Amino acid sequence: MNKHNAQNAQNVPPVFAAWLNQLSDPKVWQSWPMPTAPLDTQSIQAKLTDLGATLDPADVLRLQQDYADQFAGLWQTVMRSQVPSISDRRMSAPAWQSNPFFAFQAAAYQLNARFLMSLVDAVQSTDKVKQKLRFAVQQMIDALSPANFLATNPEAQQKIIDTNGESLTRGIAQLFTDLQKGRVSQTDETAFEVGKDVATTEGSVVFENALFQLIQYKPLTKTVHARPLLIVPPCINKFYILDLQPQNSLVRYAVEQGNTVFLVSWRNADASMETTTWDQYVDDAVVRAIHVAQEISGQDQINALGFCVGGTILSCALAVLAARGEEPVASLTLLTAFLNFLDTGAIDVYIDDVQIQMREQMIGKSGLMSGRDFATAFSSLRPNDLLWNYVESNYLKGETPQAFDLLYWNADSTNLPGPMFCYYLRHMYLENALKDPGKLTIAGEKIDLYKLNVPSFIYASREDHIVPWASAYASTAILNSKKPANNRFVLGASGHIAGVINPPSKNKRSYWTNDKIGADPDTWFAGAKEHPGSWWMEWSAFLAKHAGKQIAAPKNAGNAKYKVIEPAPGRYVKVRSE
Repeated sequence: MNKHNAQNAQNVPPVFAAWLNQLSDPKVWQSWPMPTAPLDTQSIQAKLTDLGATLDPADVLRLQQDYADQFAGLWQTVMRSQVPSISDRRMSAPAWQSNPFFAFQAAAYQLNARFLMSLVDAVQSTDKVKQKLRFAVQQMIDALSPANFLATNPEAQQKIIDTNGESLTRGIAQLFTDLQKGRVSQTDETAFEVGKDVATTEGSVVFENALFQLIQYKPLTKTVHARPLLIVPPCINKFYILDLQPQNSLVRYAVEQGNTVFLVSWRNADASMETTTWDQYVDDAVVRAIHVAQEISGQDQINALGFCVGGTILSCALAVLAARGEEPVASLTLLTAFLNFLDTGAIDVYIDDVQIQMREQMIGKSGLMSGRDFATAFSSLRPNDLLWNYVESNYLKGETPQAFDLLYWNADSTNLPGPMFCYYLRHMYLENALKDPGKLTIAGEKIDLYKLNVPSFIYASREDHIVPWASAYASTAILNSKKPANNRFVLGASGHIAGVINPPSKNKRSYWTNDKIGADPDTWFAGAKEHPGSWWMEWSAFLAKHAGKQIAAPKNAGNAKYKVIEPAPGRYVKVRSE
């Protein structure tokens, strides 16, 4: 293995690396806990004490007795040649139940998992500590599933027989290929090329600096609204989540609705950006993009949209401009974005002073937050969906991943400058300081989001584990504080990405609306009306109200000052982290 491949192999997710080690020692997983014997409560208690937690020995004894009773019941079921109940969807195929050995393995695994989680639930500690314990134990439970090992996976074994060993050969080859890449493949990455298969909406790069390129898209209608739309996507991952393919592109949809669309394409941070700050992302990127869009369109005001962290950066930029006496937007759209970080969802397990101090010491003044580290962290939040199911299908069964544009985008990671990232973690995720007027100074201006009085469309996804919808709803108490009726909140079905990328042509999912916005999100939802299909049309109607009169579509991108640099999607989005 060459030096590059060896380095990549060392960068695989820790829990995946541990799984690889276990492959060489079957005793590890074959003897996974069956706690019928007394546990070493002193050792457990010593470790919990370091976390400021305790575990009552009486609770341990009670849980062990309950476990013993359930295990005895399971054994009796097996001895009567009955099939035990298996609820884990990864072990629901007939092969798991047709053989007593595999059925017992699956049922015993479920019993062990319930016991471990019951132990965590019995721990007496703060909610934060219990959350971290639950997360860590769940990682172990998911990693040690019988479905993850060839010796205990009957479906994989049968496939070896059915294919005369070809599935095993393919699986080993795919494992080595992924070790060289340093990540588990989720899709057929050879099926896509940025600018050819994804990010294909026609346009031109009309401005660039060290942080971003600004794309202006070609009109698809004879007339357009006078006020253009500026889109600020997240700088974590690439912008083309909003422009995957023509049939599911939010960018193309906005252009088809008669909007002149500008979009920020973030640079994938490299060594030259190791000292770049949050202030620069706000002032040198988004503020600059706003001004360029104004100058090219000739409009004093534009419409602006921010997605996820892009929405947070955009809101900071508008607050900076408000402090400077500028009101550059006629409307604001926020998609699954935080302004009030009251509940940071699943990511909260990585948010505490100790972990952030560690990041600050490593990259707080200079350095990069690796895109691979981002991918690993996000995969750990849903390991069965984003890691272990691919381990089973790719390696144990030798199946080639299907081509899926969204998963291709998901694997196209981006780096972030260390100072910018650490500022974001500490002041927003940990301290939740952005919501407090005047607490943060950005680009030389004290930030007060309550001074943003502009018609706002705030979208959240109901099953979002990255930006819980109640946290997104909290933005309605910040924006338009003097005119709350200027806020429109829409809740979509599904999660952080799938809820956003829901084009009308698919006629999938649903969304909820309620014009009565109050302090309590649950009250809002109780009075909300559910609508079938996509929320995009609601947003398009909102945007049209604030987009100005119809004018002839511009024949050329840019203007005399801002000339076309290159065709969309531009160079920046094509730079990969590897």
